[in-house]
Amino acid sequence: MWYYEKKLQYPVRVSTCNPMLAKFLIEQYGGADGELAAALRYLNQRYTIPDKVVGILNDIGTEEFAHLEMIATMVYKLTKDATPEQLKAAGIGDHYVNHDKALFYHNAAGVPFTATYIQAKGDPIADLYEDIAAEEKARATYQWIIDMSDDPDLNDGLKFLREREIVHSQRFREAVEILKEDRGKKRVF
Repeated sequence: MWYYEKKLQYPVRVSTCNPMLAKFLIEQYGGADGELAAALRYLNQRYTIPDKVVGILNDIGTEEFAHLEMIATMVYKLTKDATPEQLKAAGIGDHYVNHDKALFYHNAAGVPFTATYIQAKGDPIADLYEDIAAEEKARATYQWIIDMSDDPDLNDGLKFLREREIVHSQRFREAVEILKEDRGKKRVF
């Protein structure tokens, strides 16, 4: 089912060790509007989406896992040379005590990932609007992290991810229009 190529969707580079930026990025790893929540949301919703647009959810949901891998790589690179004192100063000492430098699904405040982040109504239009909102919230979060970052190498990867959120939002908007057009012709769901 899967073909794994040992390279990221987009190159990840960081200029320096920066545990504070890693703390911010954890939001996109295990937060409500992060990549894991998005991937699980779309791959779950695809079962109640009409065949005409199911491929969009499948494609984007799968791509979100590639984004999750990029975020994990960024966090790893930002913390791999950090001392326990630097991690504590960045506000992730409690993470270090529990997980060392291993990643764990939680948000920037340390709240563990929960399935309540994943929405699925079973109504295709409602779910697609939820997906559009999720992509726009992720785009905004990426922008805010970029605004907090002084690392041009890291920002390059973050800008790539931000732009992919915009593309995903556009694809979901297209899916809504396709379904609305079909609904005008006949009931498709």
